[in-house]
Amino acid sequence: MDEPEPADTPFAAVSAQTSKYGRIFQSYLDKSTPFITYRWVGSGVLFVLFALRIFLAQGWYIVAYSLGIYLLNLFLAFISPKFDPSLEEEGMEEGTSSLPTKQDQEFRPFVRRLPEFKFWYAATRAIAIAFLCSWFAVFDLPVFWPVLVVYWLILVALTMRRQIQHMIKYRYVPFTVGKQRYSKN
Repeated sequence: MDEPEPADTPFAAVSAQTSKYGRIFQSYLDKSTPFITYRWVGSGVLFVLFALRIFLAQGWYIVAYSLGIYLLNLFLAFISPKFDPSLEEEGMEEGTSSLPTKQDQEFRPFVRRLPEFKFWYAATRAIAIAFLCSWFAVFDLPVFWPVLVVYWLILVALTMRRQIQHMIKYRYVPFTVGKQRYSKN
């Protein structure tokens, strides 16, 4: 009887404002979609600011290491196919392949597991969060940073070697460099 309407509660007002700002943010993201180079340059600048912060402050190495591991994970998802040929091969008969190997077979384009826009958005968000974390002493854990660097480099080398071997075995190229392009006539 005297209960407020659901739209009149403070939670509803906060929820309405949150969704309003969410729509505005999404509209800016949508408008930035065609500007690939500018988006990546902005992310690069943010990463350089983060690297300068870590270098000049001489700390927060665990934050930088965590960011490096996360960016490596994102990059591997970016260069991996959405439909893994090794998993599709298990369900197929001997001697057949899911990818076209001859001229008369159907062409299947490379579809990424993580599209470029989602890769950029996740990477930029992670760099921004890492940059924010580098301003709080609670995240400055005492670690011997050369060990983290060596371990990260070994991790990159091993995972990229495995990924490149997978790309060679199943004959796919996740990049458009060197692929034939057709003009609009």
